Amino acid sequence: MSFSEDIKKIRRMALLTQEDFAKEIGVSYATINRWETRKAKPNLKTMKLIDEYCKKNNIDFDIREEIIY
Repeated sequence: MSFSEDIKKIRRMALLTQEDFAKEIGVSYATINRWETRKAKPNLKTMKLIDEYCKKNNIDFDIREEIIY
């Protein structure tokens, strides 16, 4: 699964819009949109925020796989 698909999956499992998910992890709506359309990837700091969000909400996300690729 690609990172963009992972982000969509995380967001949908949390029942959030791109805008709401962006607010949850502290980035802009446009940033989430770029991630989901494969135009960008988050930096390590933001990846950790996504990982923390997933852990807090019991969503399966393996940050190690994302960092390697």
